[in-house]
Amino acid sequence: MSTPNILLTRIDNRLIHGQVGVTWVNHLGANLVVVANDKVSEDEVQQSLMDMVLPDVIQARYFSLKKTIDVIHKASPKQKIFLVVKDVQDALALKEGGVPIDHINVGNMHYEEGKKQISSTVSVDDEDIQAFKKLDKLGVNLDLRGVPNEKGQNILELI
Repeated sequence: MSTPNILLTRIDNRLIHGQVGVTWVNHLGANLVVVANDKVSEDEVQQSLMDMVLPDVIQARYFSLKKTIDVIHKASPKQKIFLVVKDVQDALALKEGGVPIDHINVGNMHYEEGKKQISSTVSVDDEDIQAFKKLDKLGVNLDLRGVPNEKGQNILELI
């Protein structure tokens, strides 16, 4: 097993959209976007919509969390991977499952009932906070920023 070339892991409940599909992919120099999410891995319509956002030269894979954990170490070193997850719980499951995540970009976590807004694009509840704290204890750098040229903030300073 080799270590996969994961350029960045991003939490974004929208998954692949214009900001991810163009701005982040170009900034990172990624040639593969892996979306790790159980629901999306089975939703071909949503996958097709997300594929339309990506440039033709960028490949996309839509895996369940378990499949991501099982296959990520088989990735070719030529694959420059941008890993995208829907929420912090998915990111924690991947990390605890052995996916070598050392840096997470926290991009977008929508506000909903029971969550408190900690930035213009991120809202969290107690479960999210506990997951972020676990990731921090596991040595993961947690960087909140929407686009690459923004100054990042450690999310733990905001919660």
